[in-house]
Amino acid sequence: MRPPVVRFAPSPTGRIHIGNARPALFNYLYARKNHGRFILRFDDTDVERSREEYAQSIEVDLAWLGVEPDAVYRQSQRFPLYVAATEKLKAMGRLYPCYETADELDRRRKRQIARGAPPIYDRAALALSAEERAAFEAEGRRPHWRFRLEPGAVRWEDMVRGLSHIDASSMSDPVLIRGDGTWLYTLTSVADDIDLGVTHVIRGEDHVSNTAVQIELFEALAGAGAAPVFGHHNLLTTSSGEGLSKRSGALSIGALRDAGVEALAVAALAVLTGSSANVRAVHSLGELAGMFDIANTSRQAARFDEHELRALSARTLHGMDYEAARDRLVARDIVGHKAEPFWLAVRGNLARFAEVDDWWRVVEGEAPVAHEDAELLLAAREALPEEPWDAKTFGAWTARLKEATGRKGKALFHPLRLALTGRDNGPEMAALLPLMGRTKVLARLP
Repeated sequence: MRPPVVRFAPSPTGRIHIGNARPALFNYLYARKNHGRFILRFDDTDVERSREEYAQSIEVDLAWLGVEPDAVYRQSQRFPLYVAATEKLKAMGRLYPCYETADELDRRRKRQIARGAPPIYDRAALALSAEERAAFEAEGRRPHWRFRLEPGAVRWEDMVRGLSHIDASSMSDPVLIRGDGTWLYTLTSVADDIDLGVTHVIRGEDHVSNTAVQIELFEALAGAGAAPVFGHHNLLTTSSGEGLSKRSGALSIGALRDAGVEALAVAALAVLTGSSANVRAVHSLGELAGMFDIANTSRQAARFDEHELRALSARTLHGMDYEAARDRLVARDIVGHKAEPFWLAVRGNLARFAEVDDWWRVVEGEAPVAHEDAELLLAAREALPEEPWDAKTFGAWTARLKEATGRKGKALFHPLRLALTGRDNGPEMAALLPLMGRTKVLARLP
C-alpha cells in the first residue's frame, strides 16, 4: 500500500481552538505513523470572512503543537482548478442551473412538509426550457448550480464507524455554486483532494452527511473508485457537552499557549480524549503517534475538561527530560553547569514552565527569605558543613542539627526551607542545597 496523503483544511476565519487541533493532530499523527504526507490547505474562498492574519496564526499554532506540514496550499490561489472541474461537470450534465429564490425554495419546502413529503429539492429546474431560463435571466436572476445525484445508496468503509451508507435519493441535489458565482466548499474540496492525491480524509463526524455527495463528486470527476478512505471521529466538546466555538477565544490554541499550558499536554488531551487509550502525559509527538489508533476512537462525544488539561500540563513538565527543556531554559538565561541539575531538581514542582524563573532566583539570585526559630538557625550556621557539597550534604547537616537541638520533623525542616528559599514548600532541599552553595546559604542564615 502506498504511503497515505492526508490534509487539514481550516477556514482562516478565526483562531483555531483545541477542538480544531483534534483533526489536525489526527491527520498529522496518521501520516507520521504510516510514513505519509500531511498537507495544510487553507479553505479561504470566503473572501468576506477569510483573513491572512488568521492563516498566519493557524500556522503558528500548528507549529507550536509540533505539527509540521509537508506542503501548504491556499484555495484562493487555485481557481483555475475549480473552473475546470465546474466545466467538466456541466459537460457531463451533472451540474445544472437553478433560478429559484431563497423565498421560493422556502415556500416549496413548507408545502412539502405540509403534505408529509420529504423537504428535498424537486429538480424542477431540470425541466426548464432554454426560453424559460433566458426569461429568468432577463429578469436579473442569476442561477445557482446544483449537482445531480445518482439515485441509490452510497456506501463506504469508515475508518471509525465501519460500514456506512447514505441513500442519495433522500437528499437534495446540493448547490455547488452560489448565485454570485462563488464555489461552495464541497466542489473545491473534492477538486483539491483529487489534484493533491489525498488518500485519506480524516475529519469530524459532523461531516458524515457530506460524504455521499463527495463520493459521487469524486467518481464524477475522477472515475469509479476514486474516492479516498474516509474516517469520521467524534467531536471534542466542553465538559457539559456543548460544542466548542472558534470565536469563544478562551480555548484557542493561542490563549492556551499564552496561559502557559504545555503543547504536548494539549496534543495528548486532544488526541486521547474519547478513545480507548488513557489520557496521560507524553514526552514527544512520536510517542503519541505510537499510541494513536483512529479505529479506537469512541462513538461517544469526547468531553474536554480544562482542569484535566492543566493537571496534564503539569505532569508533562514533571516528566520532561533536560534535553527537551534545554532550549527553553537557555532562552531564559538558565545556562551553565548548574542548568541540568537545576531542571531535574525543580521540574517536579512546576505547574507552568515560567515558574523556573522563580526557582532560578532562589538558586542564583536574591530570594525573599523569612526567619523563624532563631535559635535553630543559629545552630544551623554553626553546623553547616564545609564544601564540596553533594546530594548527601543536606542529610548530613540536618542530622547534626537534630542531634544538637533535639528538633525533628517539621520543626527542624520548615525553618531551614523558609530561611533558604522564602517558601513553605518546593523541591527537595537535598537537590537545591548544592546548587545554592555555602556562601549563599550563610548569607540567608541570621
